[in-house]
Amino acid sequence: MMDMRRSIFALALLAIGLAGCSPDKVETNNPSGNSVANNDSSEASTLNLKMAPTDAPKPGGTAEIQAFKGGYGIDFFQKCAKDYETAHPGSKVTVDGNPEVWKQLKPRLANGTPPDLMFPGWGMDHWGLAEEGQVFDLGDVLKTPSADGKTPWGETFNPDLLKLGQLDGKQVALPLYLMMYGWWYDPDVFAKNGWTPPKTWSELMILAPKIKAKGMAPITFQGQYPYYMVYGMLMPWTQGNGGMAAINACQNMMPGAWKSSSVLKAAQMIEELRDKGFFEDGAVSLTHTQAQTDFLNGKAAMVACGTWIKSEMKDILKPGQKLMFFLPPTVDGGKGEPTALQVDIEPWLVPVKAKNPQLAIDYYKFMTSLDNAKAFVKEKATFMSIKGSNDIELPEELKAPAAAFKDSKAVWSIKFRQWYPTFEKELENSMTALVTKKATAQEFCDRVEKAAQAVREDDSIKKHRA
Repeated sequence: MMDMRRSIFALALLAIGLAGCSPDKVETNNPSGNSVANNDSSEASTLNLKMAPTDAPKPGGTAEIQAFKGGYGIDFFQKCAKDYETAHPGSKVTVDGNPEVWKQLKPRLANGTPPDLMFPGWGMDHWGLAEEGQVFDLGDVLKTPSADGKTPWGETFNPDLLKLGQLDGKQVALPLYLMMYGWWYDPDVFAKNGWTPPKTWSELMILAPKIKAKGMAPITFQGQYPYYMVYGMLMPWTQGNGGMAAINACQNMMPGAWKSSSVLKAAQMIEELRDKGFFEDGAVSLTHTQAQTDFLNGKAAMVACGTWIKSEMKDILKPGQKLMFFLPPTVDGGKGEPTALQVDIEPWLVPVKAKNPQLAIDYYKFMTSLDNAKAFVKEKATFMSIKGSNDIELPEELKAPAAAFKDSKAVWSIKFRQWYPTFEKELENSMTALVTKKATAQEFCDRVEKAAQAVREDDSIKKHRA
């Protein structure tokens, strides 16, 4: 654990959790949605690009990039495209995207007209694409020179973060940035009122009435996207109650896991927040940005979100307004690891039917060069998968997440969202029922366990293990 305490990207040492379920190892995650139509191949094709001399001409022509326009936007990717074109005359790289880009990509993949490189976002089943042979195995490409013309490209990535993009030993996806999940508050607002961020559930129960007495909601949430509640409250408190064993049991759809005492107690904690009026009124109808706007405008004191929040809300932040990260309040007397930290990545892929994959890959090499990776960390306030990219003066919003990781004894991630999209939808619907008083905590657990049972009994659904 000493190496982990020296560098934020010692996460690499923990990412080996891809292959195991030790509480001290990363449970990996690649967001997804529904799969597209089958391809003829059952495995990812291999894209073989020979190791070129360092002075070899770069690939020319035109490459189309489609990217998810989420919390970090796509402006950085577009700027890199312009910079690439300037550095490589004769090449044209276009970057476009939107907040639901997967909706446009699915039919294009199905009819054989995909872009040359894509970052399809959480609504795409990345693993499904790989299993259908829709994306290249990039293992050999990682052996070719990186943007510096000397170092093998694969060696510029944190090695175990690359593993987050592997399926059955094939490098079907590549990481770019790393996200961390937690709760957020405005330190100036808290200081003005003499409040301290709650480290434990009991501290939250003491603080919340004080916040409410000031005419402010203690907590808001992104009601139209219930997975924020799953990521920010339900699963952290499940871990807090029962440890990583409880998380792994849920991820593996073990019989009874979703109605275990660990999940039930976590649901009861949400139920108590609901019944005591500690959630913002009407939050269930809010989008993610609406809820986060209410938080920034002082209507609520705290919100659960990932490290993308500043980038996503930069146009709403007031001049000089600060954001501070802290871990979800821990469970008093629980069996879980109080320093546990939840992380996530969103991968990039190269479709097998891309028209100019060589140029697209060369652009991605350029975008993942050390200088560009450092610029992304600084500009977008997030961590990157490139070695050395975080060795800069971190933005203020990243210092607390970095410290949380330094002190963490368990780093983990949710997998079931991309493994079992139908189950995930029912889980989210059940969460909405819970926060709107249409279900008790017990009814919530019973409903979710029924959905898990449906997964277990459906032989057409490929089963996974954390």
